[in-house]
Amino acid sequence: MRVFKTRTASGRACDNGKVRLGDSPAKSSSKVKAGDVVRVRLHHENRRFKVIKLIEKRVGAQVAMACYEDITPPEERIDRLKSAFALPTAYRARGTGRPTKKDRREIDEMDNQHNRIENNGATDDFDWDDLDL
Repeated sequence: MRVFKTRTASGRACDNGKVRLGDSPAKSSSKVKAGDVVRVRLHHENRRFKVIKLIEKRVGAQVAMACYEDITPPEERIDRLKSAFALPTAYRARGTGRPTKKDRREIDEMDNQHNRIENNGATDDFDWDDLDL
């Protein structure tokens, strides 16, 4: 499959447990057969792919994309997009200089909250008014 841009990125994702073959974590050397379902955590999004056919050698991305299909339910992708736009982003006005130590801590806290929301799916424990950016 050619889900990741490079083989190195694909191997790292397998090592970090972001790729699952069926219900078990996949290694970069895992054998895949036609009909298998591969689940991938890619760009903070859970995606599912079904292997259609196998190829013997490394080919271009367009040819590789014809060998699998994305079976991720559309409502999951829409929910992901909605949640991405609902989260705050760090913005600094032009010309304000480098962030102070206090600013940096607030930005880090916002990132930590963002990761907690994304990983747990909980949105009601975050108070948007506590951020003073």
